[in-house]
Amino acid sequence: MASKANAALEAMIEEATVDAYSDDEQLTGLFTMIEEHLAVPFTTTVLGVEATVRKIELTADTIVAVCARDRHRQKIDLLDLPLPTPAPVGAAWIDAYRHWAGR
Repeated sequence: MASKANAALEAMIEEATVDAYSDDEQLTGLFTMIEEHLAVPFTTTVLGVEATVRKIELTADTIVAVCARDRHRQKIDLLDLPLPTPAPVGAAWIDAYRHWAGR
């Protein structure tokens, strides 16, 4: 079953990175798919505290979730962001990104 899941993730990665040659271009392709398909905002729990993921941003070397709680904002690497259950629509793209990054 794991190989079927991996094949699906690899197909998503291929779709996102079809015209990308460098790691930077691949990262941008994955970011674009996440940005297009992930339903934000959504609520998750970070370090035991409920926070709202407001948007996703591309930095120089990773993709981050901009999380908010009251007036506070924090960027959390998407590789480290705990996802809620049920996961938001489009979260499979986060799984594909994590697979691509080797996590």
